[in-house]
Amino acid sequence: MANVGYSKKVMEHFTNPRNVGVIENPDGYGKVGNPVCGDLMEIYIKIKDDIITDIKFKTFGCGSAIATSSMITELAKGKHVDEAFKITRNDVANELDGLPPQKMHCSNLAADALQEAIKDYKNKKK
Repeated sequence: MANVGYSKKVMEHFTNPRNVGVIENPDGYGKVGNPVCGDLMEIYIKIKDDIITDIKFKTFGCGSAIATSSMITELAKGKHVDEAFKITRNDVANELDGLPPQKMHCSNLAADALQEAIKDYKNKKK
């Protein structure tokens, strides 16, 4: 994997991902996939007073997909849902000290999955 141009942070989050798993009865759930590369991400969130108190993910995909899933959970945990919703694919890639251009779509999936989970939470509150 190193010859693809992954940063040390990407490798760290790939080999030791944070917040892996499933939250039973989540307040929000998001699932996105990319049929071209086959990556699939699921994000589960628990919310209290509009703050993300717990977040877990399951990802089927490449090292970048796993690393970006791990990083987005770190970025979102403890944030207000409206603030977390604004996390972009570039935010994720920047926090990982960059991604190879051919892997940027992976960070896109992580941001999309988080946004879907937050939308699901907000829809349930209506």
